[in-house]
Amino acid sequence: MILTEEEKIIFTPTYHVFDMYQVHHDATLIPLDFQSPYEYEFDGEKLPAINASASKDKNGAIHVSLVNIDPKQSADVNIEVRGADVSKVTGRILIGTELNTHNTFDSPEVVKPGEFNEAKLSKQKITLTLPAKSIVVIEII
Repeated sequence: MILTEEEKIIFTPTYHVFDMYQVHHDATLIPLDFQSPYEYEFDGEKLPAINASASKDKNGAIHVSLVNIDPKQSADVNIEVRGADVSKVTGRILIGTELNTHNTFDSPEVVKPGEFNEAKLSKQKITLTLPAKSIVVIEII
């Protein structure tokens, strides 16, 4: 079956974020002791540049979602996992070349999740550089 242009679906960046965050559905919230390393300022308003949330799913995997709203500056993030033995970390990233990068019918996969292999595990500590204007979800097992 061939779809017409009106019948095609475009997966928006918002769709991809929702899809990446599904790991937190029906999971247990893990409290974080997290402070953004700096604030992002735009038009006189300031917000933490980096935000994080974490949960543990029914199988025991820990998921940490990290968001960098700064369009120009990356940020180094250190995560210390307490109360769990960890052996592996994997991740996915959503990032565009520009803040307004989006998918169209002609280019439906300009913005899509990819593998994130930059998280390094050493004992109970994970280090990574969170790129500018990105969303990263890591899985810790």
